[in-house]
Amino acid sequence: QVQLVESGGGLVQAGGSLRLSCAASGRSLSYFGMGWFRQTPGNEREFVAVISWTGGGTAYADSVKGRFTISRDTKNTIYLQMNSLKPEDTAVYYCAAAKARFQFATMPSDFGSWGQGTQVTVSS
Repeated sequence: QVQLVESGGGLVQAGGSLRLSCAASGRSLSYFGMGWFRQTPGNEREFVAVISWTGGGTAYADSVKGRFTISRDTKNTIYLQMNSLKPEDTAVYYCAAAKARFQFATMPSDFGSWGQGTQVTVSS
C-alpha cells in the first residue's frame, strides 16, 4: 500500500507562485503514472495534470496549460509548479498514483491511491 503526502499549499496573491510536492512511501512508484487533481466545495474532483511513469509524457487541463508544470524525480516525489495563479485556482489539491503500472492515466477512476490534500488559496 502506498501513502501519498502533499505539501506546499498556502495562501498567495493572484499572479503569485506555489510549488506543491507529493512524497510517496510504502512502495516504489517508479512504474506508475502520477497526477494532480483539485476539488472545490460542492464540485467533482477535476483533473489538473498527469505525468507518465517515465516522466516523458505529460498532460494538462486547458485551464492550467502554460501556467502549471508537473514533474517527478527519482526519489518517489512529484511536484506541481504553479505560476501566474488566479483566484479560480483556489481548491484543495490532491496527488494520486495510477492503479496500473505503465498506464498513462488521466481520469480519476484510473488512480487508486490518493493523498489527503493540501489547500491552495489565491486572493484577488
